[in-house]
Amino acid sequence: MDLLIVDGYNVINAWPELIEVKENLEYARDRLVDILSEYGAYKGFRTIVVFDAHMTPGRGVVQSQAGDLEVIYTKEGETADSCIEKMVYYLVRQGERIYVVTSDGAEQMFILGAGAFRISARELKHEVAAVKGEITANISRKVLARDRHELGSRLHKDILKRLDAMRRDGLD
Repeated sequence: MDLLIVDGYNVINAWPELIEVKENLEYARDRLVDILSEYGAYKGFRTIVVFDAHMTPGRGVVQSQAGDLEVIYTKEGETADSCIEKMVYYLVRQGERIYVVTSDGAEQMFILGAGAFRISARELKHEVAAVKGEITANISRKVLARDRHELGSRLHKDILKRLDAMRRDGLD
């Protein structure tokens, strides 16, 4: 399974719908995690979202995991960039296929040099929108393709005639 590592605050500060709500940083983080959870599940990624601890006073390394999504808050004084760089360095050497989402130019250069793939925050936004479109289209197709299961199609003709006669008699 491919690994998607996301610089959380980098994406929050790049997506208009998250910039709008970042006054409530906890809500913006939760919203991003929800979006990435759906995206990662659909695309088959194991996803790690990394947030700087300096933006969340009092937190150290806090990890939470749900399915194939993990959220990491760096140690106090550690940046998400340095945490991501360490992960990429070791995981690429273990043969993992890694995609890193960041729009930080220096970070992108390190990622490419380490052998991982980079995705900008804007590219991820377009990918997420495309996936949402695919999910909606798939759901619509399934709903439209459902066969109707009317009672009349499952009854013997004689029974259907008698029921119809009873219905007509009841109308008079």
